Amino acid sequence: QLQLVESGGGLAQPGGSLRLSCAASGFILDYYAVAWFRQAPGKEREAVSCISSSGDSTNYADSVKGRFTISRDNVKNMVYLQMNNLEPEDTAVYYCAASGALYYCSNYRPPPDLWGQGTQVAVSS
Repeated sequence: QLQLVESGGGLAQPGGSLRLSCAASGFILDYYAVAWFRQAPGKEREAVSCISSSGDSTNYADSVKGRFTISRDNVKNMVYLQMNNLEPEDTAVYYCAASGALYYCSNYRPPPDLWGQGTQVAVSS
């Protein structure tokens, strides 16, 4: 069964940090670009960050640049999102998604091949 499973969400204080993990099972993640998306209550899902299959290319939403770092470990079949200096506006359900499309991270098109189930992040004092 092809699956992406997120973990690492939880409650953090403003200015705090969390590290999200995205574990792939049933397929080799090396061949896929992986993106993190988030959806806050009452808002549309938005792209947060993306990393190419090789890890050579990354991009970030303006709202998280300088605070979030995406990385991957193809040996472990994992992708990570290190989130520092968290803000209340970062509160959302975070999803990882995998795409086999070339240059996926340049425009997040076409839609990903596979989605995880999401992990909740709450930032509050």
